[in-house]
Amino acid sequence: MSLAGRGIVITRPRELAQGLAGLVEARGARPYVFPAIEIQPLSAPPALARLAEYDLVIFVSPSAVRVASRSARPWPPARAVAIGSGTRRELERAGVATVLAPEDRADSEALLALPELQRLAGQSVLIVRGDDGRALLGQTLAQRGARVEYAACYRRVLPHGDCATLLDAGHRGELHAVTVASAQALDNFIALCGGELARALPLFVAHERIARHARAIALPQVVVAGASDEQMLERLVAYFHERH
Repeated sequence: MSLAGRGIVITRPRELAQGLAGLVEARGARPYVFPAIEIQPLSAPPALARLAEYDLVIFVSPSAVRVASRSARPWPPARAVAIGSGTRRELERAGVATVLAPEDRADSEALLALPELQRLAGQSVLIVRGDDGRALLGQTLAQRGARVEYAACYRRVLPHGDCATLLDAGHRGELHAVTVASAQALDNFIALCGGELARALPLFVAHERIARHARAIALPQVVVAGASDEQMLERLVAYFHERH
């Protein structure tokens, strides 16, 4: 099954978009990379200079790995945990040989379900994240006995994007789907381009939380695909095969 003739909008940050872009292009689609999130590094938190003090270091996104690995010492951490497969692969590319991660999903709930994270009494845990991470992960680990610290090493901001080329492609009928990895990316995409494309095209999202947000703002075509590039590709292919 292929995506021949389809135009797929990819709203991931530019440095994280190439994996999905390559996958859809290999299936015959034309990727339109239009970042709706920009990752801005913050000053390195002091915790990154003493990774050896922590029993577990949890990375909540590929961006957390990319930013932290530039300043964290020692690197790599002795025991790294990833929130999902994409973050695990980023850690492996950064030289981390063994990474604990959920297999099928990429969220705090899946991470917290891992057997290795059930009993943490007396263990020190560092969560490497952006400046606006969810509270669930740290709160639950603390309830399980861990001493939890945070290293906020980046923030997500609205890029300065010009949507004219994308809108022109949409008017010519060259766009067929939009992929979104976070609710913030969806809001930013609408802020940059207006709601026309988000309403006219099927929206493929990484998580049910994003789908609920999309439905709450009355977007009519929402498909939950999964957080990894491979899951997104699989759902895109299946969706358009069903409508061939």
